[in-house]
Amino acid sequence: MVATPTKSVEDSLQGLAILLGAVSLGGILLAAVAGRLVAHSSLKPVDRLTDAVEHIARTEEVGTTIPVNGDDEIARLSTSFNSMSTALANSRERQTRLIADAGHELRTPLTSLRTNVDLLIRSNDTGRPLPPATKTKLLGNMKAQMQELTVLIGDLLQLSRPDTPKTGPNLTVVALHEIAGRAVERAKLRGPGLVFETTVEPWYAHGDAAGLERAVINLLDNAVKYSPPGGTIEVRLQQGVLTVRDHGPGIPPDELQYVFDRFWRSPSSRQLPGSGLGLSIVAQSVREAGGEVTLGPAQDGGPGALATVRLPGGPAPE
Repeated sequence: MVATPTKSVEDSLQGLAILLGAVSLGGILLAAVAGRLVAHSSLKPVDRLTDAVEHIARTEEVGTTIPVNGDDEIARLSTSFNSMSTALANSRERQTRLIADAGHELRTPLTSLRTNVDLLIRSNDTGRPLPPATKTKLLGNMKAQMQELTVLIGDLLQLSRPDTPKTGPNLTVVALHEIAGRAVERAKLRGPGLVFETTVEPWYAHGDAAGLERAVINLLDNAVKYSPPGGTIEVRLQQGVLTVRDHGPGIPPDELQYVFDRFWRSPSSRQLPGSGLGLSIVAQSVREAGGEVTLGPAQDGGPGALATVRLPGGPAPE
């Protein structure tokens, strides 16, 4: 029988166990550090996004954006957030501008009304009644200012609706030729000395009947306002294209880009009645029906402006 001591083997195994334990522990620590670094680097865009959201919630400063790097899911989320933030900033800017413009437009008729009312009250308080002609003129001015306020408030309510295509019960089949006929009849009452040349073909579209009728009336009112005495207004509806052409002074080329802006009025026409909202309502109503509207000079090179409305549809109700 031969016996060999196993102490050296046990010592080797024990050293190997210690070495494997140390290597495993080092690997675990290294993996933890590397994982933390990778996670921190990967979640940095999320941290920036979180900081931006918290900043907006704390300060209400919309329009804050974050840098976008790469094309992964985090980058797409950052891009979507930037788009949303920019849209909110634009919406707030439009809202602020609308409120400021509305306040400016409301101030004029309100000031005139207050002046006339103060004059009437002072006349009664002092016992010096105004001459009948002057009193009648004051009352007529007050009635005109109240009508202007009523129209302006109605226009503001019309523009307060979302500027998006409509869906729902208000979206129906609309006989555009009938709307054009009714609008022409109303325009004749507002411009009794004008000549209306009308050519209307049947055309049916999907939209809000009240909104489209108001849009056509606004176009005709605009033509009546700028037409010279005894002028001609041409109204055509052919293949879903409605055109309204007047023979007035027309629109300068450098002002065409502003004609559909809210409260914008040409410097040459600010002495005329109106709030500058009519064409904005036209554009909104036509867009809601899925169409498009343009306004420019007459195609034959003559005087006047030409408004064109294109609406999808057909010559039959179905």
